Amino acid sequence: MNLTKSLTRVSLGTAALLLVPLVAMQFTAEVNWSPFDFVVMGALLFSAGFALELVASRRGTLAYRLAAAGAVLTALLQLWANLAVGFIGSGPNPANLLCGVVLVVGLAGAVVARFQPRGMAYAMLATAGLQILVPVLGLLIWHLQIAPQEWAISGVFAALWLAAAWLFQRSDVSPTKLHQQLA
Repeated sequence: MNLTKSLTRVSLGTAALLLVPLVAMQFTAEVNWSPFDFVVMGALLFSAGFALELVASRRGTLAYRLAAAGAVLTALLQLWANLAVGFIGSGPNPANLLCGVVLVVGLAGAVVARFQPRGMAYAMLATAGLQILVPVLGLLIWHLQIAPQEWAISGVFAALWLAAAWLFQRSDVSPTKLHQQLA
């Protein structure tokens, strides 16, 4: 991976995507981003773009690269949606803060697993499980009213984490896994 080319590609992609709300703000009052919104979204897009560049440059199975790209894009979408409107109700509340914990668990699990397929599968399973627990904990601990669409959103994100876990599991070609497949 050529770092300069990758940084240039990610920077240009981030700038291009940020032009969309900037141009939209010129034509409609429905889009009203502050400079802080642009900075936060720029950081999110750049981070996700660079992570995707790392995934694309990694040698390994197609399933692993798809799983990693899916996990990065799921994390980006989840963080963006939670920052924009929140998953449970609107605005900051403890259940929405738990969505940040979901991402931390996924990232910590990936680091602990040293990005190896089997450990990544377990990390994504834990992430999916915690994702399902967000509305449950909101209901049981904080007595929040959870709308049907909030349950559905949490379920969709859990399904995305589970899909990544399945792809990571499929990409595991460790000697133990190969021995099990041959037996």
